[in-house]
Amino acid sequence: MNMTATRRVFAGKGIIGKAGAMALMVLAFALSLTGCGKEDGAGDKGGGRKVVLNEVAHSIFYAPMYVAIEEGYFAEEGIELTLVTGFGADKTMTAVLTDEADIGFMGSESTVYTYAGGTEDYVVNFAQLTQRAGNFLVSREPIEDFSWDMLKGKDVLGGRAGGMPQMVFEYILDKNGIDPAQVNIDQSIDFGSTAAAFSGGNADFTVEFEPHATALEQKGDGYVVASLGEDSGYVPYTSFSAKKSYLEKNKDTVQAFTNALQKGMDYVKSHTPEEIAKVIAPQFPETDMETLTTIVARYYDQDTWKENLVFEKEAFDLLQNILDDAGVLKERVPYEELVTVEFAQEAAK
Repeated sequence: MNMTATRRVFAGKGIIGKAGAMALMVLAFALSLTGCGKEDGAGDKGGGRKVVLNEVAHSIFYAPMYVAIEEGYFAEEGIELTLVTGFGADKTMTAVLTDEADIGFMGSESTVYTYAGGTEDYVVNFAQLTQRAGNFLVSREPIEDFSWDMLKGKDVLGGRAGGMPQMVFEYILDKNGIDPAQVNIDQSIDFGSTAAAFSGGNADFTVEFEPHATALEQKGDGYVVASLGEDSGYVPYTSFSAKKSYLEKNKDTVQAFTNALQKGMDYVKSHTPEEIAKVIAPQFPETDMETLTTIVARYYDQDTWKENLVFEKEAFDLLQNILDDAGVLKERVPYEELVTVEFAQEAAK
């Protein structure tokens, strides 16, 4: 394993705020007009290429990326990677727009919001990593034959308005003929704090990412009864993106970056959850190997990761359908403007 060309830092200790998606759009638009942050790069210069990557969260959900780091694939491609955890799509998008980060890794809905807000140098998706939602419905009591209509009239800890976790949750409810208004969804608790609130006695159900879902089970405080990833179908949940100007000026760097990611995807396809867990373990020192393997297997079994990084038009159309259903999209945005597949297609060859 090789992390010599990678370092990880944290961008503050904040989390996703309670503001809705349109607030993110306004913030991003305003920031794009300020011109603050470091100056635009001068393009590819050959040799070691420094790349600052801001990830929305540090999660086992993103295993192929950490495989690429730990197996030295970025170093092989001549990339000196700095990994920053932004703790929220709003913060990751802000880092990209202000040139504090070269590449952002977040839900692609954020790129839709900034484009719709009129950002001139808008952010373009160039590689899709996950194709399933990564969260799970946790019940206070075990349920052998769960069905979504069991949520009617129940109290559920949900996510922020305009965020993918909440929108996918509502999308599933709609698919099952349930009006979200028939469910008492509490969106007042910050991301990352819902599991603790649930352990404290709040609500009948909670929607949780890992490792919180497994931790609740291990403590006997909850039971995973449904996978939002399985029940929502294939959804373009997270992708890598960069400003249009960065992609134009740094094609070789972006290609090398994408090549490294594809190697991580290839590794995950050809190895077991146990092997994947061992590789990414240094990224999650606070998680014991048994728990780490359990979580990787859960994501592995639901076909979380794509075979390649190509962000297909059908997936982007589905994303916009979900945004429409959530009422946060006034008009459709063009796939050709917000997605480029040239780097992912080349990496997949």
